[in-house]
Amino acid sequence: MGTPVEPTFSRSALAPGLLGAVILLGGLALLDSESYIIIRYAVSILALIICVFAVQSKAYLWLIALVPIAMLWNPIVVIELHGQGWVSAQFIAALVFIIVGVRTKVPVHQ
Repeated sequence: MGTPVEPTFSRSALAPGLLGAVILLGGLALLDSESYIIIRYAVSILALIICVFAVQSKAYLWLIALVPIAMLWNPIVVIELHGQGWVSAQFIAALVFIIVGVRTKVPVHQ
């Protein structure tokens, strides 16, 4: 039994990533309704939060996937997409949220 060691990193993007994936998959039920705007707000805000964690961890390549998600699900300037491609985009964005959430390691400053 040794002395506990302070962690050098945290997975700060994991909770917003998983929450974003759940919201995206749950949003499939609301895809053609008026209340889908709530899904747009949540997804774009969570994508921007994860962008901040990606910048803090110096994992700038994840921004290539996260910034388009934040732009496509933007509720202010709506890009109208319909059909099977938009449903596929929901699944791809959920997968990106999970992968980025698991892979992003934010250094702990003491």
